[in-house]
Amino acid sequence: MEKIDIKTLYDDSAKFEGKEISVAGWVKTVRSSKYFGFIELSDGTSFKGLQIVFENTLDNFSRVEKLNTGSSISVEGVFVNTPESKQPFELKAKKVNIICATDETYPLQKKGHSIEFLREIAYLRPRTNTFQAVFRIRSVAAMAIHTYFQQNGYLYVHTPLLTCADCEGSDQMFKVTTLDMNNLPKDKDGKVDYTKDLFGKLAFITGSGQLHGEAFALAFGKIYTFGPTFRTENSNTKIHANEFWMIEPEIAFCDINGLMDIEEDMLKFVVKYVMDRCPNELAFCDKFIQHGLLDKLNTLLKSKFTRITHHEVIDLLKASKNKWEFEPDYEGDIAKEHEKYITDYFNGPVFITDWPKDIKAYYMKLNPDGKTVAGVDLVLPQAGELIGGSQREDDYDKLVARMEEMGVDRKSIEWYVNLRKFGGCVHSGFGMGFERLIIYLTGMENIRDVIPFPRTPNNCEY
Repeated sequence: MEKIDIKTLYDDSAKFEGKEISVAGWVKTVRSSKYFGFIELSDGTSFKGLQIVFENTLDNFSRVEKLNTGSSISVEGVFVNTPESKQPFELKAKKVNIICATDETYPLQKKGHSIEFLREIAYLRPRTNTFQAVFRIRSVAAMAIHTYFQQNGYLYVHTPLLTCADCEGSDQMFKVTTLDMNNLPKDKDGKVDYTKDLFGKLAFITGSGQLHGEAFALAFGKIYTFGPTFRTENSNTKIHANEFWMIEPEIAFCDINGLMDIEEDMLKFVVKYVMDRCPNELAFCDKFIQHGLLDKLNTLLKSKFTRITHHEVIDLLKASKNKWEFEPDYEGDIAKEHEKYITDYFNGPVFITDWPKDIKAYYMKLNPDGKTVAGVDLVLPQAGELIGGSQREDDYDKLVARMEEMGVDRKSIEWYVNLRKFGGCVHSGFGMGFERLIIYLTGMENIRDVIPFPRTPNNCEY
């Protein structure tokens, strides 16, 4: 007998009315009396489970009624639609095969568990309702990203995870070596001799696919990368991790204004895509994780994103009567409290553009004023910064000067600089941390709870 996924039953329950089918999954709950009982079964294909009705005519009734949460079983029975009941349908069991019965040591009991406790058993937390919702939303959001870019003519590029290109700064990147750490070769100056290493020089695990992405954008016009990135930042905040996923499009013949159009269009597409395909998961998140989540997402879809310069933001902050923990600074960054004020002020998402050059990366386009760069951060209500991007510096001499000014080693990325000589053009791109998007979509507060197995300082379990 063919096994049917529970999702398939929800997709077309009328098709299976009165038919004998087989299902398999994990027990969520068991309720029983002397003559019959009910099992709520999950097989992972649907956020909603399937009710199994079993009677004492089963050969193994006494064992089935004592099953614990988490036990794996397969069931054969007759499918019955029950529109008049709480559940839309049920399976009347003729046979229940116990595959692996859990005992009292199973960590996930019927009582509620804290997020912190579930984080300690990351290999089991996907079986809970909360993480069933979160990781299903994550999966659908990933598909939304690919769908948006593919439908709009972007090339998907697999940029390298191993690299010698310094984009984020070598101090923020993990080093990769095949050298014997207990017997390191040294050069005449007593420093590690990386010419003896596998690549003949110091190599890193990537912190960004941007530089390689720009090379492909100047051949294919529009490209995007979507994959894991790594940073050595020793930060224990709720929004930082040492391994995370990034979406990084690069677009040729596109300035900063066109880039903002793309960011707004993409974000609205992804939110709508997830809302259309995960109504049950989002309703759960709205009820149990972040009250008002659905209103927040619907409001974003209707919003027109404000565009304002960094200087104008500081003007507004200084003109307010707020007492700031961090005083607004025309030459400085913008704090969380400032982001909240600005999004509240405009009652919606805000693009902040034209940042002081000294606090931004060397590859951002220098504005005519010589003091600011064509960088842009997208700040969302209740979330803060979600996307950071810029028009890239396409002037060869200005890029070289900026690199020298900021002490960037040009040797390892001479090929990147040469893109400005060999058919360069106006081009722009942005980076969006995928986990920050999932935090926004689910209402979860901690990045550790939207990554299957988080890698953070002092935490590399499983």
